[in-house]
Amino acid sequence: MGTRLGWNEYASRWAALHGGFDPRQAGTAVRGWVRLSYEIGSRLGRLGITPTPVTVVGLLLCALVPIAATRAPSGLFAAAILVLLAAVADSVDGAVAVATDRATRLGYVYDSVADRLGEICWLVAFWVAGAPAPLVFTAGALSWLHEYIRARATAAGMTEIGTVTVGERPSRVSVTVVAFVVAAAAGGLDKDLTPGTLTVFLAIWVLLAAFGLTQLFRAVRRLLR
Repeated sequence: MGTRLGWNEYASRWAALHGGFDPRQAGTAVRGWVRLSYEIGSRLGRLGITPTPVTVVGLLLCALVPIAATRAPSGLFAAAILVLLAAVADSVDGAVAVATDRATRLGYVYDSVADRLGEICWLVAFWVAGAPAPLVFTAGALSWLHEYIRARATAAGMTEIGTVTVGERPSRVSVTVVAFVVAAAAGGLDKDLTPGTLTVFLAIWVLLAAFGLTQLFRAVRRLLR
């Protein structure tokens, strides 16, 4: 079964893999989320479960999101739960890798690809349930650009995370989950309210992504100057 990795050592390893961002110094929500992932991931690791199956499960959950959205508005409740579970899986696979000392550069690439594919599934769900395609595309493009810029900056020599922006993946998860829940509730009153509700939340996604890009550009410029 192996010896369980302590929280402090786990947090130090996690920080080393995330540009020095120490979860022990983060806000209550972030610290609690990372701690929850650590608790689940360390237990799965001791059971002999590797990170890859967890990543695959998370991606499969994301693939079910647009299918659930075809039954909007009621199906959006299920879509919200699927997104939340996928987000947990996305965090736990990394926790398993850190807790079992199996964190690799290739695994990091696989995880990043899975994240992007998962978000495409969420955005497809927005579109399937009635959100306008141009706004869906804009949200996806801005989020992709956010991750691309950070990756290129790191390749160019940025050794820190740069900055934690308002457009990070946790924000996208939060907006998506709340959007689906609210749109489902609104659609229960009047089905015609579902597309409009989703459009409002997708616009919030776009605004957060755009502002996050501005924050990231400033950080990259400061660190690579």
